[in-house]
Amino acid sequence: MPALTLRRATLDDIAFIMATERLPGYDEFIGRYGREEHEAQLANASYAYLIGEDTAGQPLGFVILMDLDRRDGNACVKRIAVARPEKGVGSQLLAEAVDVAFLDYPTHRLWLDVVRDNTRAKAVYLRTGFIEEGILREAALLPGGRRSDFVIMSILRPEWSSRRA
Repeated sequence: MPALTLRRATLDDIAFIMATERLPGYDEFIGRYGREEHEAQLANASYAYLIGEDTAGQPLGFVILMDLDRRDGNACVKRIAVARPEKGVGSQLLAEAVDVAFLDYPTHRLWLDVVRDNTRAKAVYLRTGFIEEGILREAALLPGGRRSDFVIMSILRPEWSSRRA
């Protein structure tokens, strides 16, 4: 498993983020934005764009956290993607991003949704401490017009804290 460090994304990282979002098969599971939307969100204080990189400074993946300024402390992992799956990078990247959400923001509940058939991602989320909360039936519109359920998962600050202890 490669060493990974996390840093805040800059405008220069948008090309990497967009290329990663557009890798084959990712359209089924993670969605994508245009450059203008990424630029707007990167400038928005309620979002955190995080880049995971190796020891040489090469980007390996990214995470987008959103709703970090909500009064109720419900923040969201909007998107996570790695440039080369199945290398253990996603697990490290998610764990580091979860730490950022709880250490740097007043997050109480960090949640995400995952397409039901994305078993690889669900396994990573479960290993990181996320718990399945429920199903949004046929809420995901996939390429070609097909629908799928979203599984809602979350981790609470006390759960995260006890895992770190």
